[in-house]
Amino acid sequence: MGTALAMHAARRGLDVALWANPLDERALEAIRSEGRHPALPEHVPSSLALHAPHELERAAAGCEIAVMAASSSGARSLARMVAEVARGATFVVSLAKGLETETGKRVSAVYEEELPGSTVVAVGGPCLASELALGNPSASVWAGRSAGDARRAGEVLEDRHYQLQYTDDVVGVEYSSVMKNVAAIGMGILDGLGKLSDERFRNAQAALFTKAIQELTALVTALGGRAETAQGLAGLGDVLVTSLGGRNRLFGERVGEGADPKAALDAMVEQGLTVEGVESSRAVDRLARQAGMELPYHQAVYRVLFEGRDPRHVMDVLC
Repeated sequence: MGTALAMHAARRGLDVALWANPLDERALEAIRSEGRHPALPEHVPSSLALHAPHELERAAAGCEIAVMAASSSGARSLARMVAEVARGATFVVSLAKGLETETGKRVSAVYEEELPGSTVVAVGGPCLASELALGNPSASVWAGRSAGDARRAGEVLEDRHYQLQYTDDVVGVEYSSVMKNVAAIGMGILDGLGKLSDERFRNAQAALFTKAIQELTALVTALGGRAETAQGLAGLGDVLVTSLGGRNRLFGERVGEGADPKAALDAMVEQGLTVEGVESSRAVDRLARQAGMELPYHQAVYRVLFEGRDPRHVMDVLC
């Protein structure tokens, strides 16, 4: 997603530097040799400046908006890598959709701790990196301590291909982004079960999708977010797009087809694919228990992934 957003920004005529940290060297080499990121369908614009790990200071020179594209598990280490050179940035923009594994903190809070003095903005909503890279119409929601902060960070990127909404409901956007990945895994499990039996389970998917949104709204509001956030782009919209075509849905499909969850995850990680929803499933189960809430659909996904339940257990929620 970091590369896709950088591509969009470059097409907008902005001065963009794409820096690869040491874990990104394989992707950087592919961009340099083939002209595109291995996970994206479109070539990067020639105006996009590429920087290797040792070129961080050069990449960050004059930076006003630092877009942090690490996963939730890597957010703190990335922040520490760039802390010295990113101090001059007015905005730090988080693209992560998960919670820090060790602490359970929202990623915006991690960046506020590690990069004091910067205004942190969290991005949510239904935006697949592949479609943004192609320039297909996309929409996101940017959240800051004030909607005005979010707007000032995002407005330079906004156009008819990338339409933005702005809010001060950072809590709602980030927790919606956590839960949507878990919901999408469940939708993928049903797709996988359908492949095994040559059925489609569309009725069950529709019913469980509705239940997922109800549960997402209930937990997000219990944690301090707003219902309209959960039922807007950050929640309902992102559950829909991720259920139709995201990595979490693909992981769920493989589990539904009978793959061991750990083996399926390891295989995707080996392919360079991040599946935030697995750890998010642990987090959602923990948050629900702490809040004294029952979330049958999300907790069924958790049981399949971590307690050895048969994938068909997800459909038991309807019984």
